[in-house]
Amino acid sequence: MNIRNFAIIAHIDNGKSTLADRMLEKTGTVKVGSGNQLLDTMDLEKEKGITIKLNPARMRYRYNGSDYQINLIDTPGHVDFGYEVSRSLNAVEGVVLLVDASQGVQAQTLTNLAIAQQLNLAIIPVVNKIDLPTAEPESTAEELMKLTGCAYEDICFISGKTGEGVEDLLEKIVTKIPAPNGDDSEPIQALVFDSFFDKYLGVVAYIKVFNGKIKQNDTLTLKATKVQFDVLQTGFMQISRVPVGDLGAGEIGYVATGLKSVQECRVGDTIVFENSTPPLPGYQTPKPMIFASFFPEPGMERELTASLDKLKLNDASLVFEPVHSQALGPGYNVGFLGLLHLEIIKERLLREFDMNVLVTTPTVAFKQVNGVWLEPWVNLEIVTPQTYYGAVTDLVAKNRAVFESVEYVGERVVCKFIAPLTEIIIDFYDSLKSVTSGFASMDYQFLDYREADLVAVDLLIAGEKMDALTQYMVREKADRYARNVVVKLKELIPRQNFEISIQAAIGGKILARADISAFRKDVTSKLYGGDVTRKNKLLDKQKKGKKRMRNIGKLEVPSEVFVELLKK
Repeated sequence: MNIRNFAIIAHIDNGKSTLADRMLEKTGTVKVGSGNQLLDTMDLEKEKGITIKLNPARMRYRYNGSDYQINLIDTPGHVDFGYEVSRSLNAVEGVVLLVDASQGVQAQTLTNLAIAQQLNLAIIPVVNKIDLPTAEPESTAEELMKLTGCAYEDICFISGKTGEGVEDLLEKIVTKIPAPNGDDSEPIQALVFDSFFDKYLGVVAYIKVFNGKIKQNDTLTLKATKVQFDVLQTGFMQISRVPVGDLGAGEIGYVATGLKSVQECRVGDTIVFENSTPPLPGYQTPKPMIFASFFPEPGMERELTASLDKLKLNDASLVFEPVHSQALGPGYNVGFLGLLHLEIIKERLLREFDMNVLVTTPTVAFKQVNGVWLEPWVNLEIVTPQTYYGAVTDLVAKNRAVFESVEYVGERVVCKFIAPLTEIIIDFYDSLKSVTSGFASMDYQFLDYREADLVAVDLLIAGEKMDALTQYMVREKADRYARNVVVKLKELIPRQNFEISIQAAIGGKILARADISAFRKDVTSKLYGGDVTRKNKLLDKQKKGKKRMRNIGKLEVPSEVFVELLKK
């Protein structure tokens, strides 16, 4: 069977999409100069230089007189989309392990490599960007040999930008990656490794057919969701959809299901013809790891609801429920796979629906079991030059991380820790880049939930609790947070005609307090000389008036205060 299925795995910005462009050109799938990042279909992907939504592409390649069908899956590199990457790797028989010659091996490269090794995939090591002045291809090759155990001659040295070495890489793909197993005569088994919503065809699922043959008008079933559908169209991707009559065993393509929601056709599900056919292993329901609240501009509540509903059509991992804040009004508490996922949804709301939302500080998904709070912990992997090893260990120690192991790979150190997710999702990455002069990279994978001494720190302004500003955290960090936040609020809230108290509290215990003094009107300005008692009488009268205002006055806090406070 002259079919080769492979994925490109790499750290963010190591050149996956650029290499895919050159492959498409070298195989004649697209004309030279057709564009850049052809498999990145979103403007956001092109601007940020990252792959957010994976895309497959079929190419035809002729080698030694034989024609080969090469199916490429261009996967995301970011940790937030690790589950999609794992499902994509289940759909292929080999991977191209891409490493930037100017950056060397980085954290997400190691994570995806470990998945590929667990699946016993053929691995083709590739050193990319050899055309850069800062490239160090030989030292990068040494790191790859130590990591994968490959020989020097197994490594491809390429430039995705100029196309140098890409022809050699294509030859290695057809000679080193095995053909898929499978039988057209067996019962249908197909893996869904991605899906999206099309307004004409409903949910379109990207699939790898393991066994059987899927034809148009077949009635099939999704095992996990138990949803039946009629196949409206089958085909493969070649930048755009190319319909064909059927998809056979070993092939990668798409199936148009006519379903109305990607919730019914989830990543990792198995498509079968007969209910008795067992599902393929590895299916999971994506669970949000962090939560943040979205609050729209006044009067835009219905528009936000409609916008989130439309985004959910293409993103099964997006979950949200309505909330109401005393300070910010109605909004939604939204669950995300990680911070990049949050940033993407916020940016898409603005670009696609002109929705400008206020986002509260993200918190992790805590759980409570039998009255005991649990917090998520992760396996944290940091790759850094050896010079910064001490600075990295000092940083993680301040964030409740536990040391696991260290490994030396060339001039780099691979450090492994376990750490609470809440310590690393907000500022940890920026701090890591700061202490390592930008040279370190990190990746993390969910481990388990562990018991935590959590408290809710409430903020009270003039005695009123601001529910949107309540933060859950470990008790040992509460005092420092409380002091910092009341100082910041004191700077942000404008002075009023009466004194304002700002308090941070856990239940009835006040952790920190700051007071904003009232404006003082010069009530003695009309006095010209005379006895000092006249002046004192006017000042005493003013004090009594301010005390009454403090008791009955209603504080109005500008929304800009919350915007500034919630900025990280």
